Amino acid sequence: MTNDTVLQIEDLKTYFYTEQGEIPAVDGVTVSLQRGKVLALVGESGCGKSVTSYSILRLIRPPGKIVGGKILFFPSDGVEPVDIAGLDETSDALYSVRGGHISMIFQEPMTALSPVHTINNQISEAILLHQDVTPAQAREMAIEMLRKVGIPGAERRIDQYPHEMSGGMRQRVVIAMALVCNPEILIADEPTTALDVTIQGQILKLIKDLVSERGTSVVFITHDLGVVAQVADDVAVMYLGRVVEKSDVRGVLKTPLHPYTMSLLQSLPGLGHRGARLPAIRGSVPNLTDIPPGCPFHPRCPHAVRGRCDVGDRPALRTFSNGGQAACVRVEEIHPHVHEVGHSNDPRVAPATV
Repeated sequence: MTNDTVLQIEDLKTYFYTEQGEIPAVDGVTVSLQRGKVLALVGESGCGKSVTSYSILRLIRPPGKIVGGKILFFPSDGVEPVDIAGLDETSDALYSVRGGHISMIFQEPMTALSPVHTINNQISEAILLHQDVTPAQAREMAIEMLRKVGIPGAERRIDQYPHEMSGGMRQRVVIAMALVCNPEILIADEPTTALDVTIQGQILKLIKDLVSERGTSVVFITHDLGVVAQVADDVAVMYLGRVVEKSDVRGVLKTPLHPYTMSLLQSLPGLGHRGARLPAIRGSVPNLTDIPPGCPFHPRCPHAVRGRCDVGDRPALRTFSNGGQAACVRVEEIHPHVHEVGHSNDPRVAPATV
């Protein structure tokens, strides 16, 4: 952790208790977000990315529960850090953090927006909850924020309902709601998944502008490493509830260490695949009620060795000479140019701050 850390997640565990048993959706995640930077959480569906983001804002509902770890928020005003995981669910401190200091862009705008309230009602509610202003002032602030996120005719659009807008417009409204209280941290949960390429580019540019102009720190959740290349500073790759690789964005894209990250990159479309079948990761993400022994990726891994990768506990995150971290026992064999330079006594916690 450095002095520029704005969010530090330490050994976070969020489990769901169902008829099938205990499901470790997030099982010992340790990552940190630097002030004014973008941290990307990457992985396939079911790897724990969204559950991690919901845990940060304490939005986990039964049968889910945060059962361990810390979520430390370091406000810019220099006061003592706040352990969000330890706050009472009905406390004023939690309501102050949620929406005031940390906001979220939800994945699907039609479920994030109320269909029976106008855009003004929904954005103004967030303003009135966290700021001491009149309804008229809140309306003007909402209009100004709609302008900033690129919605034309904001004075007219403010009184419309979500169904009267396109998907791209609704996503911009959700972003406006998240930004209207000028949060220090923005959590973007796959904000471009349902958008066409043109609108996707506009949303990504908007997020990058927020970082450069406002100094906003962003947790960006996606399964698309192509998007990561455009927006992220640091990357944490997740698989079955744990981080399997961490590095800066250049390290992950140029010299990925974990076979899962390598497979994700190889499955991206590119000019090199013209006329050939696009490589795909074989199989699918295992059920969390039946996690394979050893490295959970071994049934799908092209580098797995029987009797080594499929036995024992999950591999620990280790730090390597290229500055990255990976949870794989065969890193040095797959990448002879790197070697281990650090080791964590706890197999779930890595010493680096990415």
